[in-house]
Amino acid sequence: MNNLTDQQKGSLLAFVAVMFITPDSLFIRLSNIDTWGLVFYRGIIPFFTVFFGMLIIYKLNFFKILFTSGYHGLIYVGTFSVTNITFVVSIQNTNVANTLVMIATAPMLSAILGAIFLKEPPDKKTWISIVITFLAIIYIFFDSLKLGNFYGDILGFITAIGLAVGAVTIRSAKSKNLVPAAVVGKLFVATFALFFIESFVLNEKDLIIVPLMCILCVAIPFVLVTIAPRFIPAAEVNLFFLLETIVGPIWVWLIIKEQPSIETLYGGIIIILTIAIHSFLKLKNS
Repeated sequence: MNNLTDQQKGSLLAFVAVMFITPDSLFIRLSNIDTWGLVFYRGIIPFFTVFFGMLIIYKLNFFKILFTSGYHGLIYVGTFSVTNITFVVSIQNTNVANTLVMIATAPMLSAILGAIFLKEPPDKKTWISIVITFLAIIYIFFDSLKLGNFYGDILGFITAIGLAVGAVTIRSAKSKNLVPAAVVGKLFVATFALFFIESFVLNEKDLIIVPLMCILCVAIPFVLVTIAPRFIPAAEVNLFFLLETIVGPIWVWLIIKEQPSIETLYGGIIIILTIAIHSFLKLKNS
């Protein structure tokens, strides 16, 4: 790892993280546990895994870093908690492809929020991309109204907004380490789920699926994605997340034969191509 340039390190971390995340939606589909039970375990298992890892790395400095993150830390705890909940509920109420296509709009939403709060107005290319992606989303939403998946799609879009707010928060707090805030966010997720959970019992295959998903698809990528922006710009890290939008539904289609609607496919292709071309042009210019 020492022989690699920063660019190579960051790209490798982001790529490995996203590859770990791609089967996440499939695991959610395969589990038989109720929604809030799933939200609880996806909060508590990564919380303990990453928290103990952080204590080993930072020791008691963990708490110092947490308290010095100030209002940025509070915002990040909030957005991180919301996105972790809305993601699971969205996937259980619409096609996996729909949720992941909604989440793919996060970089464009970040650009809009960056213009408002960080006074970083997007250039012409970014505005064009924003308009195209939103038209594609409206197209998918109309299809979901007919299929009755609207609730799941809206939650997918709220997840994207949460991710965008989180990204802008990280950008405005460049000098602060927000990893401890994200760890606390996981604890918040588990605590919130306690109010709605029906059963803590994990049956047969869930005993394997749930812990495996929480460590492989949640805890490990969560750490890698937080480290990657130290080596490469956040925009480049977001580019790798397009892989999840493409590979995630393929896992689901291969294993449980869940096919996205033709409207989701068309809308998704437009969104992914727009963001990929936009990101490529931005990186080429930088």
